[in-house]
Amino acid sequence: MGLTDSSYMLKFFSMLCGAVAILGQAAGQTTATSPFTSADTLRGSLNANRTWWDVRRYDVTITPNFSEKTISGHTKITFESFGGALMQIDLQQPLVVDSVKLEQKLVPFERQNNLLLVQVNGNGASAKLGSGRFSITVYYHGQPKIAQRPPWDGGWIFATDKLGRPWMTVACQGLGASVWYPCKDHQSDEPNDGASLTVTVPEALTVVANGKLIDKRTHQGLTTSRWEVRNPINAYNLVPYIGKYENFSEQYAGEEGPLTCNYWVLDYNVEKAKQQFAQAKSMLQCFENWFGPYPFYEDGYQLVEAPHLGMEHQSAIAYGNNFLNGYRGRDLSGTGIGTKWDYILVHESGHEWFGNNITTNDIADMWVHESFTTYSEVLYSECAFGKTAGSNYVRGIRRNIRNDKPIIGPYGVNKEGSGDMYHKGANMIHTLRTSLNNDSLFRSLLRQMNQQFYHSTISGRQVEQFWSAKTGADYSALFEQYLRTTQIPVVEWRLQNETVEARLSNCVKGFWLNLWMPTAEGTGVWRKVTDSKWTAQATTLSESTLEDLWRKDYYVDYRAIAPPALR
Repeated sequence: MGLTDSSYMLKFFSMLCGAVAILGQAAGQTTATSPFTSADTLRGSLNANRTWWDVRRYDVTITPNFSEKTISGHTKITFESFGGALMQIDLQQPLVVDSVKLEQKLVPFERQNNLLLVQVNGNGASAKLGSGRFSITVYYHGQPKIAQRPPWDGGWIFATDKLGRPWMTVACQGLGASVWYPCKDHQSDEPNDGASLTVTVPEALTVVANGKLIDKRTHQGLTTSRWEVRNPINAYNLVPYIGKYENFSEQYAGEEGPLTCNYWVLDYNVEKAKQQFAQAKSMLQCFENWFGPYPFYEDGYQLVEAPHLGMEHQSAIAYGNNFLNGYRGRDLSGTGIGTKWDYILVHESGHEWFGNNITTNDIADMWVHESFTTYSEVLYSECAFGKTAGSNYVRGIRRNIRNDKPIIGPYGVNKEGSGDMYHKGANMIHTLRTSLNNDSLFRSLLRQMNQQFYHSTISGRQVEQFWSAKTGADYSALFEQYLRTTQIPVVEWRLQNETVEARLSNCVKGFWLNLWMPTAEGTGVWRKVTDSKWTAQATTLSESTLEDLWRKDYYVDYRAIAPPALR
């Protein structure tokens, strides 16, 4: 996938920022005005030592040692050079770099905390590598950061199954793939030509990874398995799963033909998995209908049992929900609907469209991943149990909204925003859908979004602009309201002489909604409501009926205003 056009627009500015970060304050030192360190900037921004090269492919080779909790191996990075001297490659401590080779020739490097600065030409820090395609290989070993509470606290996972056998994997979203293999650890640059993962383990264990198994060989009690992904992939999504796995599979007749669905679970969980994973086909059918074809037909679809709750690892979804419906058996909506389907199976698979197919350049815009994916839960509820069920579910998850800080985080420092990106973000999308008052258009735009940004890294602004451009209506204030403020819009309304009037308050300038104005039981009209004037509509309904009708499908507060004659 590589750098996008929008990334290039930031190139010169980010080069300047990167140079300042590298030559300025010592890594780990905060400033008086910022809580972030120069290390945060080096990790989260595109600086001069990152922008001159574009990742084309990762080939990761590792051997984990379960008893010592270490890994050793090497990663080959194939890249396109636009001409540069110093190359920033990320690899987090305490992993140790043994050597670096460019086209099989040793080149000097300097270790700076969680990154390497490699003199790619080998002739000094100012000698540039020319344009063209090259490969660089980093050899390393050591103990990676071990996850204490995965997937929220990331790192390598050295666990055991209930029979005491080794069970290993990685969960590193946010923390970054560089916690276990060398890479350009920035979401804006995915490997255009895919990736491979080669893992050597004792022959009693099975290795599962993204994509498809290409080769498997056993020698002297060790088995080496090579898995390959043909599509671009987020660096944090490329992971191994190692354990006593058994496999069963099925074919899903999808929009682009037969899709191979592989399920990998611990050997003693096969029968439970066969029953629980029967939901996968209905999920795929629902999501293909709403979002368009599954984005990774060439790599297949997999669910892999994991020793943590779950993660959206592309074409190899991590599943750890104990074969229960709901979120570990609980209903996050409090409506009863959330325990009718498996939260991890549905939510993490929704990320194949939002997060894996469409990826944001900066995790500050992670709302694009999580808001649309949380809304996929609403759509699955609707597909399975009807539109009212979907509406009730999205209304129910409002109880999880905190409005503690804006959904969008600070840019350029590898920092996400508020957790409200999940449930508030989903309610924002439902409010947008309701205001559109055209489900056919809404579905068409979800599909167009996945087509237009197919296998792309983008900014959140591009998504915002997409919805305004495609609807022909300016929804910029709606996104501004819900993403960049903690204010909940208020519908102020008053009823007098069988006429209801409404207007908006507590909102950003230009915020508006198409509001359903009921005229009588079961009838009504759609009217545009703004903060600038009262919008009036004749009605025969009571105050309680009006407010109940509005509250269902908009994420807003309501305030009854006394009519002028009664003040």
